[in-house]
Amino acid sequence: MKVTRLTLIRHGLTQWNKLGRYCGRKDVALSKEGRAQAQCLAKQLKAARFDKVYSSDRKRSLQTARIVFKKAKIIRASSLRELDFGVLEGLRHNEIMEKYPSVYRRWLNDPYRDCIPGAEPMRGFKRRVKLGLEKIIRLNAGKNLAIVCHGGVIGIFISSILKKKNFWRYIPKTASLTIIECTGGIFKIKERNG
Repeated sequence: MKVTRLTLIRHGLTQWNKLGRYCGRKDVALSKEGRAQAQCLAKQLKAARFDKVYSSDRKRSLQTARIVFKKAKIIRASSLRELDFGVLEGLRHNEIMEKYPSVYRRWLNDPYRDCIPGAEPMRGFKRRVKLGLEKIIRLNAGKNLAIVCHGGVIGIFISSILKKKNFWRYIPKTASLTIIECTGGIFKIKERNG
């Protein structure tokens, strides 16, 4: 059976990450520090060979992909976008606690049951990511793939592989690698640098 290898890369740091602002659908660029992180990743992955490079279509992921993979063709995939945080977009924890304290607490406690106003439901997010990654795997069986995306995307995918609900626990650090192998529809987490 063919082994498909996914190297999931969380984009580099943005100013919003640094400030603790919720950033999902907003198209925020990398910060200076995030670009430096991506350059470090480029050095780390210099000897690695990937058959294809996929990326979320958000700036922070595309910029990371372009820095890390230089002139490689980057295939954009909207299915790899971060969770849409609805009314929480752009807000910090203290601002959320002033404006939406009860809604926020309920959502943090069980994001699958409670939804933030205007946000993408967690079940829908999980389904979007799972179907998107399964399609990429189906199109590239037996290949070595780089996928540049977001913390929530990686977290929700790992939590679904492990059959856990607490996806927060699996969100990796910015500019980190998570390596997963898929053989016959069975996923194995080989490395997590989060």
